Amino acid sequence: MPLARRRSVPRALPLVLAAALAACGSDPPRMDGSPRPHTSIVAAGDVASCWWRADEATARLLDRISGVVVPLGDNVYSSGTAAQFAQCYGPTWGRHRARTRPVIGNHDHRTQRGAPYYAYFGAAAGTPGKGWYSYDLDGWHVVVLNTETEMGAGSEQMTWLREDLRAHPSQCTLAAMHRPRFSSGKHGESERVKPLFTALYEAGVDVVLSGHDHTYERFKPQDPEGRSQPERGIRQFVVGTGGAPFYDFPEEAHPNSEVRQNRVHGVLRLVFYPAGYDWEFVGVNDSFEDRGSARCH
Repeated sequence: MPLARRRSVPRALPLVLAAALAACGSDPPRMDGSPRPHTSIVAAGDVASCWWRADEATARLLDRISGVVVPLGDNVYSSGTAAQFAQCYGPTWGRHRARTRPVIGNHDHRTQRGAPYYAYFGAAAGTPGKGWYSYDLDGWHVVVLNTETEMGAGSEQMTWLREDLRAHPSQCTLAAMHRPRFSSGKHGESERVKPLFTALYEAGVDVVLSGHDHTYERFKPQDPEGRSQPERGIRQFVVGTGGAPFYDFPEEAHPNSEVRQNRVHGVLRLVFYPAGYDWEFVGVNDSFEDRGSARCH
């Protein structure tokens, strides 16, 4: 069956990443009171399909929010084909492709182990077939991981991750990966990604972003075993609110879950400072809010 054709959406003018960081948009309150603009990232996973329209609403949020766009995997449904990227992702979040640093998800990986995903995003997605990479952003180090391939001890990805973190001893570090280590949602906790989370924890990483569960959830800083670690734990966000239909929460939430919701689509905006960050969930309506600030380790 051919894909349903979306209504025409004007494509944004090409932007290099540096220009995107200065794109117009209102900055959230600054943690240190400084008047200078700070770098931000805007993230959500589980985004686009030709069969729903919530991704169009979250794409309109991107139109007015500055920063690097980080789709957290399952960027297009249902199989990550070239046609789905062109016809379903392209008219919405795709108009911000020039300022995007993507994460691969299980639906993106379904077709030829992600070949259309790598072709669509190009060099911004890392080495084709691998999907892990890193970059520096206004004093922060950002690591992007691939939870759809081997990630255990001795794997190529684990070896790369440990070497990359050792070579970039930044005060503030963020990691993005599709499957969450912790979640109160339908998919629940992932033991598969525990080795990656452990390596991140041992290196003092501050924040992990993920999707996979179609919910929004923020956790207290914790260690790889799920124990609260206020001083050196990783604060994890699940942001599967990019457009896909929501999942239900079970009655019992994870003990370190601080905030969760499954009724408002939206994006997470993180604003970087030399020694900390602000977070804000920006929804397609005003019926849910979550914002705060924290310092890096």
